[in-house]
Amino acid sequence: MKVILNDLLLFSCLGPRSLRGLSLRPRPYSFDGVMPPVLSLWWHNIGAVPRGFPSRGDGAGRGRHGMMRAAAALAIAALAGGCFQPLYGEQSPTGGPVLRDQFSAVDVLQIQAPKGTDEARIAVEIRNALLYDFTGGGYAAPPTHRLKIAMSSTRAAIIVDRNTSRSDVENYGINATYTLTEIGTDKVVVTGQTFARVSYDIPGQEQRFARVRGLRDAELRAAKVIADNIRSRLASYFIAGT
Repeated sequence: MKVILNDLLLFSCLGPRSLRGLSLRPRPYSFDGVMPPVLSLWWHNIGAVPRGFPSRGDGAGRGRHGMMRAAAALAIAALAGGCFQPLYGEQSPTGGPVLRDQFSAVDVLQIQAPKGTDEARIAVEIRNALLYDFTGGGYAAPPTHRLKIAMSSTRAAIIVDRNTSRSDVENYGINATYTLTEIGTDKVVVTGQTFARVSYDIPGQEQRFARVRGLRDAELRAAKVIADNIRSRLASYFIAGT
C-alpha cells in the first residue's frame, strides 16, 4: 500500500509562532511503510530566530572570532615551522653534515650476478643509478659506509592470447635485499628489502624487436624503482637515525 504525505500535514500540529520564519514547500512523497517521510525545511532568517541559530547582529562577533582563529592558526604554523627542514637542503640546522655529503660517502659495492646474463646488466643499472643519486655525477667522498645489494629478477605472463597461447602483456620484476655497514665499526646499521613490478605490452608475435625493446624498457624502469627505494630508505637513516 502506498501513502502520499505532504510536508504541511506533518507540521499541522505546530502553532503559528513555531512556523514563523519557516518556508514549507508542499511536496508529496511515496513510500511503502518502511521508508520514513522526508521533511522540507528552508530557513529564510525572517521573524523569530530559532534557538541555536546566529542572529543578524552577530556579524561583528563572528568576524572577530574568525580573525582570532586565523591568528591562532598562523601562530601555530610559525612555531611548527622550525621543526621541519628540507630533506636535500644545502645546510643542516644542527650543524652536522648534510644529506648530500653523507650520500657521497657511501661506497656502493658491485652487485653480484651471473656474467653474461640480463641480471648482470640490470645489476650495473641499479648500481649506476645509486652512484649518480649519491654523488650527482661528481666525485665521491672518503667512504664512511658500505652498501651491499643482492638481487634477482622474475618474469610472468599477465594476458595470454587464447588462439596462440602466447602472452600479450608480461610483468617484469626485481627483488632486492641490501645492507648498509658502518666502515669504522663494521656494524650493520640498515638492513632492508625492496621490490619493483612493471608491465610491458607485446604488440604482436611477429614484432620480435618490439618485444625485446619493451622488455628492455621494463628492466630499466624496474632498476630505477629499486634505486629510488634504497636511496629513500638510506635518507631516512641519515636524517632520523632509524
